[in-house]
This record gives sequence, C-alpha cells and structure tokens, in this order.
Amino acid sequence: MDALNQTRVTEFVFLGLTDNWVLNILFFMAFSAIYVLTLWGNILIMVAIAFTEHLHIPMYFFLSNLSFIDICHSSVTVPKMLKDLLLERKTISFENCIAQLFFLHLFACAEIFLLTIMAYDRYVAICAPLHYTNVMNLRVCIQLVFALWLGGTVHSLVQTFLTIRLPYCGPNIIDSYFCDVPPVIKLACTDTYLTGMLMVSNSGTISLTCFLALVTSYTVILVSLRKQSAEGRWKALSTCSAHFMVVVLFFGPCIFIYTRPDTSFSLDKVVSVFYTMVTPLLNPLIYSLRNEEVKIAIKHLCQRQVFS
Repeated sequence: MDALNQTRVTEFVFLGLTDNWVLNILFFMAFSAIYVLTLWGNILIMVAIAFTEHLHIPMYFFLSNLSFIDICHSSVTVPKMLKDLLLERKTISFENCIAQLFFLHLFACAEIFLLTIMAYDRYVAICAPLHYTNVMNLRVCIQLVFALWLGGTVHSLVQTFLTIRLPYCGPNIIDSYFCDVPPVIKLACTDTYLTGMLMVSNSGTISLTCFLALVTSYTVILVSLRKQSAEGRWKALSTCSAHFMVVVLFFGPCIFIYTRPDTSFSLDKVVSVFYTMVTPLLNPLIYSLRNEEVKIAIKHLCQRQVFS
C-alpha cells in the first residue's frame, strides 16, 4: 500500500506504432476495416448459432462464447489505438491504463481456457462418442464457462496487483500502443526483476501449459482417427484442423510475449498487433470457411434477413 501511495505519475504517453503521419493514416484505414470485420464476423457467428436449432450443441456453444470473447478482447485496445493514430500526443490516464491492462488479461486468459475446453470437447466427441452426451451435458458446459471466467478474473487480478503495487515516480513513456504488464512495469522506480519473474510464472506458465495440453489432446485425437471410417476421419480432421489453426495463431504471440521477463525485441509491436487485432478476425474466418454447418447457418440467416 505504501508503494501505491508513492505513485506520482498521473498519465502515460504511448509512442504508438510509428511517428510517420502518412503511415498512421494508412494504419487507421486498414485497422478500422479489420475491427469492423471482426465485430461483424463474430456477431454473425453468434447470431447464426443462436437461431439455428441443430447448432445448439456443446461445440457451437463454446464457439459462440469464443466469438463473444474475441469481440471483447479486440475492443479493449483497438478503439483507443484508432483514436490515437489520429493524434500527435497519445496519452492515457493511470487509472484507464490499469483498467485496460486488467480487461486485456481477463479476456486473453478466458480465451486460453476456452480453447483448452474446446479441445477437450473434441477429444470426448471423437475418442469417446458413446459417452459424449453424458460427459458434455448442458450443466457441465455452463460450469466450464463459469470456471474459465473465474480463472480469467483471478489471473487478471494477479497481473493488476503486480503492476499497481510498484511506485511510478518519473518516466511515463510506454513504447507500445496499449497498456500491458511488461512495458508498464519497466517504468517503475524500483527493481522489477522479481515482478517480471512472477509475471512469467503466471502468464507464461498458463500460456505454455495450456498450449502443451492442447497439442497433446490433438495428438491423441489424430492417433485415434485410425479407427474411424473415411467419412468420420475427414469430418474430424476438418473440425480439429480449424481448432488447431486458431490455437497456433493465438498461443504463438502469447508465448512469445509472456515467457521472457525484462526483454524487448523489435518484433514486439508486430506480434502485439497480430495478437490484439488480427487473431480476433481470423477466428470467425477460419471457423466459417472450414465449417460447413456454420457456413450453411450463416447463409440461411442472411437469406431470411433478405426475404424479410
């Protein structure tokens, strides 16, 4: 509490992606289009699943939750970044910075846990199909979703506490376009080695452990497909390949950013853009393009809207 009372910094200044005005305008147009497509694509998936009765099964229940999390995750950083691209001086108050950091980690960790749950769902559906309806019933699905939000909240509270307990008494320039633990704690007026290690043990361990669990589950699924018919094997591969593409695209940047304390690379901003902006757009694209049932549901939904 004493360290928090010593805080004198009232706002932080973002350096942003670049100080080139022409590039900022180009980035604004490109990222605005990506953000609109992200919102539109994920909302369309949520609505299509909600209004298509035969999609009311665990896999699509979790997919709908993934779309909701992607909208929230992208909205934590992108609107502020789009506004800052048009400003010469990019600032954020200390309180808003902490709030952005909290919600960024909340939705990111919730997505990590949700992707792990989705892999478990596919594992049960393919490796134990006779027990699937009993194992993944509605009550279990709701409990799993509650658990992922609880886990995300606990993780985010830990990250926020590690950040606000430090004294910030001078430097206030963040070499990024949003607030996250690694760039913010570098501005603290004290040694942050222990905080950095705690950050790695929390965020890094969660990212790496869940990723290894996912790889293991998909490996088991691939091995078990040898016993399936050709049609069943193709359907399972199509579904799992889409899931695994999303896993790699999301976990790659997470592992890159959160498994190394007190180290910066020139690629950090590029990876951050991919992690906060591109991945939430790719999720609906991958699932809608590679999942025939989702494509048909979206097509029927659009036709109903046109005819109405």
